[in-house]
Amino acid sequence: RRREALVRRQRQLERLRGVPAATRDAVRISLQCNLELPTELALARQVGAEGVGLLRSEFLYMNRDTLPTEDEQYAAFKDIVEGMEGETVTIRTLDVGSDKLAYSLGEHISPSVNPALGLRAIRLSLKVSTLLDTQLAAMLRASAHGKLRILLPMINSASEIKRVHEALGKAVKRLARKRVAMSDPLPELGIMIETPGAALAADTLSNFCDYFSIGTNDLTMYTLAADRGDEQVAHLYDPLHPAVLRLIRSATQAAGNAGIPVNLCGEMAGNPRFTALLLGLGLRDLSMSAPNLPRVKQRILGLELADAVKRTEQIMEQSDSGVIATLLDDFNALE
Repeated sequence: RRREALVRRQRQLERLRGVPAATRDAVRISLQCNLELPTELALARQVGAEGVGLLRSEFLYMNRDTLPTEDEQYAAFKDIVEGMEGETVTIRTLDVGSDKLAYSLGEHISPSVNPALGLRAIRLSLKVSTLLDTQLAAMLRASAHGKLRILLPMINSASEIKRVHEALGKAVKRLARKRVAMSDPLPELGIMIETPGAALAADTLSNFCDYFSIGTNDLTMYTLAADRGDEQVAHLYDPLHPAVLRLIRSATQAAGNAGIPVNLCGEMAGNPRFTALLLGLGLRDLSMSAPNLPRVKQRILGLELADAVKRTEQIMEQSDSGVIATLLDDFNALE
């Protein structure tokens, strides 16, 4: 009986593929997919994703001894952009370090006393400029084949964004001299909001980029100083902690005030338990792993946004994550 019920539920979710994600009071929500590997593209299309909210470019660097060339990266990005058939593909520049290691980087990265706080993500790309230059050129070339956006991980300051803008400008000039096709206008440049510093300075950072993408996995870890991969402190990792929620709201409001789009791509996005809360915080664009998208869409279709906003206002007045969890779960049980 459980198996039959599961099959029925799966069929119900499959029928939602072509249904727009909108609340009962007609507020449209964009649902996109996160991709770790190109092979996941077919599933993203199957569940009706409206784009790729996060393509992790690390797959190009893993399980190999040498760095991927510009041509290799261009070919991989081009295939994914074309595969999304006109939908936007957001490609994040290399994010290795912490729990993600790639031995193809060889001498460029060495063991760190605290990898999560060490040389990783945009810090590595800016230190080893050839890594960033190669990726930007490959992305610019792939942009000629569809809608592509560039996303920078672990940004903390405006100076980091400025340095990437300079590198991007040089890559554009180099490709233009060779008469290589690129999109017109050029791809938008966005930043990940995944540290408390970035969230608190989001109003300033918004002046130097085209959009935000909130990464709740790292944002929660850095805010609470708790690594969910460490079983000794994993119980302290809590995305419903008031500090985490306030930082999400702060970044979302900063984007709204600046008139730039904001997306949320952490694991919270793919959990229907958090959907009402995220919409209540002002988010209208969520990106998640493909298998989770139908369940999140189903939750959105059953929601009144006005009710979600009211409950979120109650939640944001609380100081205890246990009370927050109860308020959220009670609201979900009523819907």
